[in-house]
Amino acid sequence: MNEERRLQAQINFSKEIDKEKQIERKTLISGASRFENDAEHAWHAALMAIVLHEYANEEIDLLKTVCMLLIHDIVEIDAGDTYAYDEQGQINHYEREEKAANRIFGLLPDDQKKQFIALWKEFEERSSAEARFARCLDNFQPTMLNDATGGEMWKRNEIKLSQVLKRNEPSKTGSQTLWDYALEQFITPHIGKELKNE
Repeated sequence: MNEERRLQAQINFSKEIDKEKQIERKTLISGASRFENDAEHAWHAALMAIVLHEYANEEIDLLKTVCMLLIHDIVEIDAGDTYAYDEQGQINHYEREEKAANRIFGLLPDDQKKQFIALWKEFEERSSAEARFARCLDNFQPTMLNDATGGEMWKRNEIKLSQVLKRNEPSKTGSQTLWDYALEQFITPHIGKELKNE
């Protein structure tokens, strides 16, 4: 690929990923005035990685972690956002996102396509210290916002404690400190108030 075609491919990708701003999540922003979008979530989690990386269980490459967080939800441009507690939606979640990853990252020059797909898969599989910490923050951020809105989304969706623990407990593989904090500060205060115990 010559330089001109390479640049055009990178520009095409850059235009395409602007669509991430249109993907609405099922997480309210801290003021509870609206739902956040995927791009806001990625930015927030990436910045939190910069601030909180000292709490990772293992030594991490911070830039790699930030890159993972910035690209992890780009696939939702095609696949859409699947609510964390939508059990039906989770069934073919990975397959839909993998197809999207191949199309969207396929807009890039081949070397960058391979790099982005590898980072996305590493994040999904939690196969490195960076991926485990990034996945921890991917859970920590919406749980933090849910707490900031008084557990509103758990209340609206009648989310049970068992669902919250199943979704968030793997976070401790990335950061025991952040998992302990989330459990004590973001989850436990809503048990018996907004959460339905089984």
